[in-house]
Amino acid sequence: MYAYFFLIWFGQMVSTIGSYMTVFALTIWIWQLTDSATALTLVWFFSQLPRVFVTPIAGIIVDRINRKYLMLLGDLVAGICTFSIALLAFWDSLEVWHLYVAVGFYSVFGQLQTLAYSTSIALMVPKENYTRAESMVAAVNYGSAIISPALAGRLYPVIGLQGIIAIDLITFTIALTTLFLAKIPQPDFTEVEKSETVVQQLTFGLRYITQRPSLVAMVIAFSLFAMASDVGKALYSPMILARSGGNAEVLGNVTAAAGIGGVLGGILLSIWGGFPRRINGMLLGFMGAGLFKTLMGVGQNAFAWMGAHFFASLNIPLFYSSSNSIWYAKVPPKLQGRVLGADQTIGLIIASGATLIAGPLADNVFEPAMQIDGPLSFMFGWLFGSESGSGIALLYALSAMWMFLVGLGGYGFRTLREVEVRLPDHDQSLK
Repeated sequence: MYAYFFLIWFGQMVSTIGSYMTVFALTIWIWQLTDSATALTLVWFFSQLPRVFVTPIAGIIVDRINRKYLMLLGDLVAGICTFSIALLAFWDSLEVWHLYVAVGFYSVFGQLQTLAYSTSIALMVPKENYTRAESMVAAVNYGSAIISPALAGRLYPVIGLQGIIAIDLITFTIALTTLFLAKIPQPDFTEVEKSETVVQQLTFGLRYITQRPSLVAMVIAFSLFAMASDVGKALYSPMILARSGGNAEVLGNVTAAAGIGGVLGGILLSIWGGFPRRINGMLLGFMGAGLFKTLMGVGQNAFAWMGAHFFASLNIPLFYSSSNSIWYAKVPPKLQGRVLGADQTIGLIIASGATLIAGPLADNVFEPAMQIDGPLSFMFGWLFGSESGSGIALLYALSAMWMFLVGLGGYGFRTLREVEVRLPDHDQSLK
């Protein structure tokens, strides 16, 4: 089964490179059209909002329907949405609101695909290699962040948005092919679980978590971290574009530096295997990412941003892989769809709220306040400057400092710190 994991991983890597190329090209297109942080953050918001409502249902579906078919469906719908955007661009009819609709529609099926993929890892990979496998999954995103901006930045002026999307559609075909060839094992279901009412199934994951204080602590810690992290994600592109005069090459270089850091972090983690106590990887990863993202917010040139984002991303595979490995080890595979779905629903609610407020807060509060003679410029202008983008940078740095404090504070809570001791692995307990 390990070989099938590698096959699927390869297909997803190729597809993600194409998708990131399209995302990068559309980011530049939106900024050139609107010059607004809010317009960019709304794309992220509409990609998250439907997931809040669909994830509890997706958890039930993933625990009931062949996960391979769900992953194929996710890739197919993504291809359809991308093709629709290409047609609108070809007809010169593409508008920003079309993207809101497209990402919202795809997010419903994309969440099914994501959940089906993540819950299949525990069935294809030995328990001792969970962290390594998750680090490879994380490396896909950051490897794409190296290649995609460089390719899109060079090809966009030559082949335009339609050409970038055409490449993306080819990569979808490769991902679909690898999924067709792969064999994904399915969990068994008990008769008791099949007889549950709809309400019981929808709330099963949340009830499972709340009955285990250590998992509750995991959810709270990651939610507090994600709240700040998602604000930073939403502000990242607007901050770089605003402080670089809309320079797409600078944004591409900074994104590529982050990709190199993420890939290196994933490679090192796959070789090392992570901390014996995986909670250390999660909390120290929080702290490392928060520290260097704070430096990124303070930075005012491309070299500072590239260096800070490189080291911040070096930590991201560590905390994601460590956290996910704990969930895979503690929750039986046949329940992971609903339990991980409940956990992700909480995270998506936070992400939607964070991204919804990030853009308006940056455009209407922090940016004006950081201009010359603004109320915040007097206190922070010496560190962040008073030019365009300074307010976004201040908000970005504040959110990053919060990330660091969540990691540091996590060591003060014994229930979280001892999660791996207090809660047995699923193969060691019938509970």
